[in-house]
Amino acid sequence: MWRVVPANTKHQLKAFIDFPHKLFKGDPNYVPELFIAQRDLLTPGKHPFHEHSLVQPFLAYEGEKVVGRIAAVLNRNHNQTNQMQDGFFGFFDCINNQEVANLLFTQTAQWLREQGAKTMIGPVNPSTNETCGMLVEGFDSPPVVMMTYNKPYYLQLLEKAGLSKKVDLIAYQFKENYNERPFRMTKVLEERLERRGIKIRPINLKKFKEEAAQLREVYNHAWDKNMGFVPMTPNEFDYMAKDLKMILDPDFCMVAEHEGKIVGFSLSVPDINQILIKVKNGRLLPTGIFKLLLQKKKINGLRIIALGVLENYRKLGIEACFYGYAMLKFKEKKMKVAEASWILENNQLMNQGLLNMDAQPYKKYRIYEKAI
Repeated sequence: MWRVVPANTKHQLKAFIDFPHKLFKGDPNYVPELFIAQRDLLTPGKHPFHEHSLVQPFLAYEGEKVVGRIAAVLNRNHNQTNQMQDGFFGFFDCINNQEVANLLFTQTAQWLREQGAKTMIGPVNPSTNETCGMLVEGFDSPPVVMMTYNKPYYLQLLEKAGLSKKVDLIAYQFKENYNERPFRMTKVLEERLERRGIKIRPINLKKFKEEAAQLREVYNHAWDKNMGFVPMTPNEFDYMAKDLKMILDPDFCMVAEHEGKIVGFSLSVPDINQILIKVKNGRLLPTGIFKLLLQKKKINGLRIIALGVLENYRKLGIEACFYGYAMLKFKEKKMKVAEASWILENNQLMNQGLLNMDAQPYKKYRIYEKAI
């Protein structure tokens, strides 16, 4: 009745990318992924992740009808960096049918075992440097840019397929009437940092390539103790930076510089999902591109997507300055809502810092695992 096959042809890849549009039809909180971005992410030779790792998409069929999808991922850089034999899954979407879900996970586990993996972890699409996590709390609003969304029944499908919680990821929300008190010290902190020779400034888009090279060094060192973190290759970081530059507002991308060297950065991006939610089936052509261009100025949401400081420069006030300036610009631009995401549940410093700023935890995502 049900069958699972590798999605290796162009036609199958199109079906793989388009399946969620049919599954989530009528769901007011569903945001379609851009077709061209998903196609490139899943195609060897198009995205630099494939230079070091393997991704095998699978489709589940009932007759000729697609009823589920999943991708098996062997992240060789992860295993080499962490001395592990992990396998991963991502891009999981499925009708509410346990048999179909079980077949998808069985096929994925078999493929991963053939590659030498002993565990199956996910969802990661295809790594923690891209979208990841299964939404487990906060189904009442759309996801912000580069965050995931799924049906509540997915949780039961995963757990009945034998997967269990590895770690939770928390998303915090600031609203327009946020408490300004924690941010009033920003200027004082900045002056104190300047006496140490540390300058806080916006990113220089005219020297974007040179800045991006330094940002990659900070990213790869500042996040190296995070769960599942894998340093990004130069090609991967350049690819991501090029994508982000298209939606970047330099007012929301700050760097900390010491003696000409970038030692920390904060990246916040306008919530472009407010526009993409209206782009039918993730196609920019023929009309989606106009929605993107004409409505960009109407975006009133922000995602604080990354904030990292090299270890020797932490607890000096740089992080507080980054948040302070982001919220200052948030107010200046009359934005309505900001999300800080995602933060590991066991990152006590970041979680407590956000709570101290009166940010509210409002969504929770989960990474699952299973021995295979």
